[in-house]
Amino acid sequence: MCGRFTQVVKAVELAALYGVEVPDVERPDRWNGAPTQAFLVCRLDAAGRRVLTLQRWGLVPSWAGDRAIGRRMINARSETVHERPAFRSAFRRRRCLVPVNGWFEWRRTPEGKEPTWICLADGRPFSLAGLWEAWGEGASRMESFTLLTCPAGEALAAVHARQPVVRRRGTGHGWQRRRQLRACRRRTRGRSRSGGWARW
Repeated sequence: MCGRFTQVVKAVELAALYGVEVPDVERPDRWNGAPTQAFLVCRLDAAGRRVLTLQRWGLVPSWAGDRAIGRRMINARSETVHERPAFRSAFRRRRCLVPVNGWFEWRRTPEGKEPTWICLADGRPFSLAGLWEAWGEGASRMESFTLLTCPAGEALAAVHARQPVVRRRGTGHGWQRRRQLRACRRRTRGRSRSGGWARW
């Protein structure tokens, strides 16, 4: 799973990752970003163009009576996301990419749980695959997201059994527009096994 991640991506890096204009909004650096906080997310607008919006981490389904449900919706398992009522509509229509510098996992040791920060070995930012939803109307309207997870690849399995689904540079367009679950899951497994990670 993924319970914390880092988002301190510069505007020039965001433009290079997604080919979009970076909105002039307050973007607090999130070195230890936590659920319910706001993060920049890359999604498609109604015309199918990429845009960056601020969204709350913890997906709140459009039918939810209270946004507090989002606290339990920070991750979605890629193996069952198409079946879960909270995620299946977003999986079909509202996929997104979350720019990050790295994420945290907690490894069990004889002394207790030990935090490990995982990033690309070259230090570049990258994207995590997610789903997003809009909840509420008017002034109370809010966008929120969840991160997809998958079994950890060989390079990371010693840290934790699961990891977020990583989309390397140049692979995000396919994820945001893909319709077939089987193709998505096949690519997910391939990316989870790839190397090039550093751990701290």
